[in-house]
Amino acid sequence: MSYSNQKIGLASRVALGALPFAALVAAYSVGSHIRRADNPADKLLPPLDDMAATFWRMATVPDQRSGDLLLWTDTFQSLARLGAGVLISAAIALLVGVIIGYLPRGRATLAPFVAAVSLIPPITVLPILFIVFGLGETSKVALIVVGTAPVMIRSLAQAVMDIPREQFVKIATLGASTVQCVCRVVLPQIWPKLITAIRLGLVPAWIFLISAEAIASTDGLGYRIFLVRRYLAMDVILPYVAWITLLAYALDRGLQLLSRKLFRWAHLEGESL
Repeated sequence: MSYSNQKIGLASRVALGALPFAALVAAYSVGSHIRRADNPADKLLPPLDDMAATFWRMATVPDQRSGDLLLWTDTFQSLARLGAGVLISAAIALLVGVIIGYLPRGRATLAPFVAAVSLIPPITVLPILFIVFGLGETSKVALIVVGTAPVMIRSLAQAVMDIPREQFVKIATLGASTVQCVCRVVLPQIWPKLITAIRLGLVPAWIFLISAEAIASTDGLGYRIFLVRRYLAMDVILPYVAWITLLAYALDRGLQLLSRKLFRWAHLEGESL
């Protein structure tokens, strides 16, 4: 039997999926032990129990200055900025993507502009956003929108263009208007594509969020990481990086499950990442 045709049960999938993580933790533990054996005061690779204690303290012990639970305050602020930016990008992508994908005049007018904007490194416009919108929340959300919307627009526009033309011909022969074609043919087929675009957009969105918080913020996950780096506080930085990774993974899996639940027909061909 070919290895490519093997069926893997749930238990085996969980065990195999856990192997790389277990190997990473084991390698880190060995490296930390070796470094601390040479220098007990080494801060580069703190022991796992030290990081767990620091993480627990930041999650359960109020900060002496503000009285806040820093981990949850930072998490809430970052997720609020991320959610606002991604939702705005999704709304823009849905509107502009349908116009480009469905209307030839819209494609001729907007496609070159979107393609050009998508090639601009978003981090380079961050100073402009700070000048225009100030150092508040608007500039951080705007950076996420600038960095994710063009790519999401192109993804949705392509999804609309991939819809078989025969479907539009058939509904047009029945007397459907342009709006009816969009509502009856286009939108029902691109909703799962929109969720996929959001999942792909979350990757750069996290990067732009952390960058903006590191430069100009007083709270947030990115702010906390860059605040403690001056003290070489790896017992804070590494748990925060792991926490961000866990949040990003949970959001990605949650969107995938939502897509499978709402649009089961779009996932009938096989597994998806």
